[in-house]
Amino acid sequence: MLSTEVFYLVLTTGLTGVIWIFYIGNRLLELGTTATLNNPAVGHEPKAKWAQRLIRAHQNAIENLVIFAILVVVIELSQLNNEITALATLIYFYTRLAHVIIYTLGIPVARTLAFIGGFACQALLFIQVI
Repeated sequence: MLSTEVFYLVLTTGLTGVIWIFYIGNRLLELGTTATLNNPAVGHEPKAKWAQRLIRAHQNAIENLVIFAILVVVIELSQLNNEITALATLIYFYTRLAHVIIYTLGIPVARTLAFIGGFACQALLFIQVI
């Protein structure tokens, strides 16, 4: 059975792994199948602002997944799991989900708050490790 921390790491990884589907769907609508299947040309950002924001949200999710994953793996291997690490990973997943949705919708202050919430969870995990 997975620990809570690993469970939410898997969910966060899964979320990060499927974000691209939505902006590729937009690419299909804007450019068609052939252009979508070709390598993206430089300067061919999506016309839809929401798709542009989703691409940036995806990049941010990938960047933060690296930090989150390392912290969770260290906690798991060191058997430092506790109520704080379990709650931090749960909240982290939901703040990252909220971040993607809010970023895509273009709500800047809420996006920043969601990001800060995720960062705070990473900080809590880091503190548990050290």
